[in-house]
Amino acid sequence: MRAMVCTAFKGLDGLEWGDIDAPRPAADEVLIDVSVASVTYMDYLMASGGYQMRPDLPYAPGTDAVGVVREIGADVANFQPDDRIACSNWYGGFAEQMVAKEWRCVKIPDGVEDAPAVTVLHNYLTAYYALIVRTTLQRGETVFVTGAAGGVGLATVEVAKKLGGRVIAGIGSDEKADIVRQAGADEVINYRSEDLRARIKALTDDKGVDVCFDNVGGDVFMKMARLMNWNGRLMPVGFTSGEIPEVPMNLPLVKNYSIVGLFSGAWCEKFPEESLLANETIMQWLANGDIRPHIDRILPLGEARQAMQLIVDRAVQGRVVLQVT
Repeated sequence: MRAMVCTAFKGLDGLEWGDIDAPRPAADEVLIDVSVASVTYMDYLMASGGYQMRPDLPYAPGTDAVGVVREIGADVANFQPDDRIACSNWYGGFAEQMVAKEWRCVKIPDGVEDAPAVTVLHNYLTAYYALIVRTTLQRGETVFVTGAAGGVGLATVEVAKKLGGRVIAGIGSDEKADIVRQAGADEVINYRSEDLRARIKALTDDKGVDVCFDNVGGDVFMKMARLMNWNGRLMPVGFTSGEIPEVPMNLPLVKNYSIVGLFSGAWCEKFPEESLLANETIMQWLANGDIRPHIDRILPLGEARQAMQLIVDRAVQGRVVLQVT
């Protein structure tokens, strides 16, 4: 089958447009004919060898896909051929066919288009797990979201507002301000051009934020480690800056705040029933119009390298989708 194939852990240089063996479903897996796939920063990290796990080479990147069920494994009970579903796996979406565990698949409600559906499993599941499960965001609490104009960032802004939070969106360029406000941000800070410390203090009456959802790492994370409210929750989600910070432990000690890790993929595997419920909830939010994922652009599958480059360059607002069939 045709696919964007990773032949070496060299990032974009290790990707080739070509052919790869079609996957076969195990007993607990579903095989789908892929229509669209979503591109995430995680896909790039994995192709670079910098993610927590490494697939055997060669492989097709792509964590999330939407398509029609072609075949089901012997133990699959909830899906049938021709069902239209969204699914997640560690990899495999940048290809004509993909397999996924049954519990990592969810039916798409009537009226929901493929492109929006493919963006929600990774983005909104991360936001759901972060805000509902890990930090238990309470109505009226203040949330600071870094990298807020990216796919996960925008989803987190939306979910935080849905839960009744006051949202401060952190962005790296002024041109991204409009989109985060449209997603529901109450306040916007450009942490590259503004004094982050002064702005956070001014917006929180010197108290600091209750929850910090940080995609960036590096200097931004270190600044936020000094800007947390009493009993706050500082959450490292990713390190798009390329720098993994080291926090002096006297900082959370003084304010009695928590540093809360987040690895949604591992949660899904350890607690599949919980993650399935989350995915079903998110898909219903989408069907009801409660969330509105932003798609920056749709590119053909053969341009997956260009799509990844856009994400690495932080040149997108929202998510890039690949059209497969």
